[in-house]
Amino acid sequence: MTGPMERPLLFLDVDGPLIPFGPSPGRSSGLPSSVSGGLADPGNPLLGRLDPSVGPRLTALGCELVWATTWLDDANEVVAPRIGLPRLPVVTWPDAVPEGPRGLHWKTRTVVEWAGGRPFIWVDDEIGAMDRLWVAAEHRGAALLHRVDASMGLADEDFRVLAEWLRTAAPDRPRGTDGP
Repeated sequence: MTGPMERPLLFLDVDGPLIPFGPSPGRSSGLPSSVSGGLADPGNPLLGRLDPSVGPRLTALGCELVWATTWLDDANEVVAPRIGLPRLPVVTWPDAVPEGPRGLHWKTRTVVEWAGGRPFIWVDDEIGAMDRLWVAAEHRGAALLHRVDASMGLADEDFRVLAEWLRTAAPDRPRGTDGP
C-alpha cells in the first residue's frame, strides 16, 4: 500500500518523447554540434535533438522518474547527462511478452506491474486506447497514460497536462525544488 506522501512514478520513454523524430522549433534536425548546442554525438546524430531544458522540467514535477525505454541503462549513460537528469531506475523488459488483447502495447503490463499500485504517469509516443482500457481495469492506483507527438517530443502543452494531472490526482505529493 502506498503512503500519502509517496511520490507518483513517471515512466519515461526516450525515442519520440525525448528524441523527436521530426524537426521542431528549437531542436536540431541532426545539425552539427556547433549548431545544436553541443549535444550532437558523431556516433548517434539523433542525440543532437535532445532538449537540455527537459530534464529540469521533468524533475520539477516532483515524481519519481523511471526509464521505460528500450535504451535500458544506456539511457542513464547517454541521455540523462545530456538533459540534466541523475541516474534513474530502469524498467527491465521481459524476454517474452505474453499474448494480450489486440492493440495492447508490449510495455503496458510491465509498466503496471512495476508501478505496483502506485500512482503513475507513463509518457510514450505509442500509447493507444487499448492501453488506457487495460490500465483502467488492471491498475488499482491513479494513472495517466500520456501520448507524446513523436515528431515534436515533450513540449509545453505536455508539461501542462502532466502538471494538471498531478495537481488533481496526487495533490499531496512532495514537489521538486521548482515544482509547478
